[in-house]
Amino acid sequence: MSIATAGFNPSVTHLEVNGEVLRAVDIEGAFGPDYARLPIVLRLLAENVQRNMTGHERELAMDALRRWLDTGTSTAEIEFLPTRVLMHDTTSTPALVDIAAMRDTLAECGADPMELNPLLRVDVSIDHSLAVEEYGRPDAPARNIKHEIRRNRERYQFLKWASKAMHDVHINPPGTGIMHTINLEQLATVVTTIDKDGNRWAVPDMMVGTDSHTPMINGLGVLGWGVGGLEAQTVMFGMPATLRIPDVVGVRLTGELRTGTLATDLALTITHRLREVGVTGEFVEFFGPGVSTLTVGERAVVANMAPEYGATTGYFPIDTMALDYLAGTGRTAEQTRLVEAYARQAGIWFDPEASPVYTRVIDVDLSTIAMHAAGPRRPQDLLPYGGLRNALEQEAGPRFPGSGPLPEFPVALAAITSCTNTSDPRLLIAAGLLARNAKKFGLKVPDWVKTSLAPGSPAAASYLKRADLTDDLASVGFDIVGFGCTTCIGNPGPLTPVVATAQNDGGSEPVAILSGNRNFPGRVHPDVELSFIMSPPLVVAFALAGDAKRDLSTEPLQHLEDGTPVYLEDLWPTREEIDALVLKANDPADFRRDFMIASRDPQWRRVEAPDGAQYPWDPASTILRRPPFAAMTEGSLLGGFTAHPLLVLGDDITTDHISPASAIPPNSDVADFLVDRGEDRADLNVFASRRGNWEVMVRGAFHAKSVKNLLHPGAPVAQTIHSPSGETMPIWDAAQRYHEEGESVVMVAGERYGMGSSRDWAAKAQRLLGVRAVIAASFERIHRSNLIGMGILPLVMPADMRDKLLSLEPGDRIRFDAAEERIHPRAEITAAILRTDGTEEPFTAAAAVETGLECELLAVGGVIPMILRRTLNQAKS
Repeated sequence: MSIATAGFNPSVTHLEVNGEVLRAVDIEGAFGPDYARLPIVLRLLAENVQRNMTGHERELAMDALRRWLDTGTSTAEIEFLPTRVLMHDTTSTPALVDIAAMRDTLAECGADPMELNPLLRVDVSIDHSLAVEEYGRPDAPARNIKHEIRRNRERYQFLKWASKAMHDVHINPPGTGIMHTINLEQLATVVTTIDKDGNRWAVPDMMVGTDSHTPMINGLGVLGWGVGGLEAQTVMFGMPATLRIPDVVGVRLTGELRTGTLATDLALTITHRLREVGVTGEFVEFFGPGVSTLTVGERAVVANMAPEYGATTGYFPIDTMALDYLAGTGRTAEQTRLVEAYARQAGIWFDPEASPVYTRVIDVDLSTIAMHAAGPRRPQDLLPYGGLRNALEQEAGPRFPGSGPLPEFPVALAAITSCTNTSDPRLLIAAGLLARNAKKFGLKVPDWVKTSLAPGSPAAASYLKRADLTDDLASVGFDIVGFGCTTCIGNPGPLTPVVATAQNDGGSEPVAILSGNRNFPGRVHPDVELSFIMSPPLVVAFALAGDAKRDLSTEPLQHLEDGTPVYLEDLWPTREEIDALVLKANDPADFRRDFMIASRDPQWRRVEAPDGAQYPWDPASTILRRPPFAAMTEGSLLGGFTAHPLLVLGDDITTDHISPASAIPPNSDVADFLVDRGEDRADLNVFASRRGNWEVMVRGAFHAKSVKNLLHPGAPVAQTIHSPSGETMPIWDAAQRYHEEGESVVMVAGERYGMGSSRDWAAKAQRLLGVRAVIAASFERIHRSNLIGMGILPLVMPADMRDKLLSLEPGDRIRFDAAEERIHPRAEITAAILRTDGTEEPFTAAAAVETGLECELLAVGGVIPMILRRTLNQAKS
């Protein structure tokens, strides 16, 4: 890898390893005597500063890092330039569509469209589009991938075009696994080498990804975090990300996990604890002797859920466990030697006795962790594994079952799914052992339960087969259905007919049981409001029970024909059994071999792609449309203005609510739009598959049953009130009406607005709806960044105005003084509610803007106008 060298003159040391002398940044020498007091994540950021910033700005950044030790916090900004970018198919598609559209704009301005090319390696994993159409049969993977490619062929042709037309864009085809598992097993180097200034340098592997669960790689000691697709575009084109030097929360781990508990239980407990104390936007680093008792597989489960506990990172430093993982997944001995030598010399090797300075410290004793589940609406809502009954009764209220065959809360979906809990072989082997024990008793899953096993890696099929667990899992319905995100991302396929009928009759409320990372209402399936997250073996256990209200801590899963009860304790494997099978099953050769076999799938090879620097848009396409915001005519939304609230929303509005990924409802306005253009109402695929078509995505905005529009509580799904006329209409129609009338609109929301996935369409849709600002009680980190990336001003309302703003009525408006010259990090913005009776209620909001670059983005209208302007200026020079 070759990097530009302008101004490159960091402090230098040398590293001798594998018979070669490499250069490296002398981080400790540059920082000074207090270097060992820094959290390791800040040592890594200091290395990045030394290597990528220059001159006076670099010295200011290093001084700010030194001063951080005095208070554990800072408002100073630093630059960060990763070595690579990771994307998946449904975040890469809109990003690459933007680039294709920007190339068209450049060509229309007389510039060479090839001027716009990524300057960093971009890896795209096609993992988010696999649906569970077929299950409970050994040929399900082949049948499901056939469905996937048929439904998504046009989009996949586009991705293939991008990999040919753009520099350093690499596609991992369908069936190769989930992006974060691929990152762990294939892409991450932990330490890499680059060529700069005619010399070879050893540097830490640091990256960003357009998926909020990118921090999973923190479990291997790689610093990386999730960003929106818009922020990723700036990085791809060589512009460093700017960030405030983060607060760093240290989580001190002591003890070790006891028999019966698994990494999932630890991750759910930490998610609950950290949401309680509040770590939104902060870096989390794990330290203490308990870290050394956890494998990389276990650490990765905890790191993966960083967005669920609200943090930017969940970092575990490099140690012998990391080296063991690299060797165990087939990395070379030379690579592991490089990692160890660099980490020790750079002072980033883990010391279990060290206690760096942290902003604050939270203690977790691993020996106190018990078996848990979380739900039924949020991943931070921790429950004992026997506590689902109480949670269901509290959340759903009393029900009156009909006379059908199903329980009140049938397990409709039982999915071992997601990178979170399928990348650690221990978790899948534990599930397999529980299935083996169930098979010995002759237990079967009730026919209303839709089961699925979708590992993050094709290597899982090899090690489960070597452990002789494949048939055991199949005996209870958990055949492998493919290697992708499936149910976790909202692709479970249809519910069983008996469940759908019982729900329509009002006698049962379907429940999803999954080993995923999120359980927001409607996320895994539009007709499933209640979901519980738990470990893979518990998923199998609840599938066997078939009833989500069953208390598996005291009640049997089933009874045998002779009336003998079978309890969870009769099936649960011991730690020793799991350890023995993990040892038997592992073969380092599996990981690279199985990945390469999957990469050469003939179905993928038969997908053809066009050539040329510009993409040939099809005007009849319902999949890919040139977006209107990728144009030179787009400008800033700042200024003084008075706006109608388009929607008023409560707390915990997720990006799944704002821009759904799940199945397009066949009876929706979006479906009508597609059917009018020739699509089959019975095969509309999921919203995520249409993210290259802005006309579909803007009409799908806020299409979620659980979204309550406080401005118009009785409105149907995805509708609002047009205040001047008093008419109820689709949100898109109301936005168009306001635009035609020359009226501005804003969004109003409660706490944690934009929590969940990193999807940039949650911001793009609001830009297309004409939203100039979002005023909320608080924002989740990535969505806040994406709003700014689309030129939308995020504002935090004062606490004493929350009730008034969330009770706005049709006709009320808000006046803002948000002129460009008033915007700076954390600026105070004067505003006032203008009531229909003529009264005014003034207040001051805070701009949720963190850096100077974000102010610049708002001033020009967002990331895309900035990239276009810079590219045109470079072309002219």
